[in-house]
Amino acid sequence: MVPELALPEGGEWIVILVIVVLLFGAKKLPELTRNAARAMKEFDKARHGDDDETPAQVTQAAQPPADGSERRVDLEGGGTQRSGQ
Repeated sequence: MVPELALPEGGEWIVILVIVVLLFGAKKLPELTRNAARAMKEFDKARHGDDDETPAQVTQAAQPPADGSERRVDLEGGGTQRSGQ
């Protein structure tokens, strides 16, 4: 039988916290927790399908311009160009 994994209790959390502070330093901890919270929020948004864009916005962005020209990106020059009809 496989024993169940238990969460750390009491003094074990203190030992874990001390190790984290030694590894990352006290100045980095607020930044690490902030980034972890942002990542969790982004994950929840993606999991629940909460997008900033509605499907209508996505389809409009995917359609070419109405005048028949298309945009091309000049990778060497870094600009955009329109090819005419």
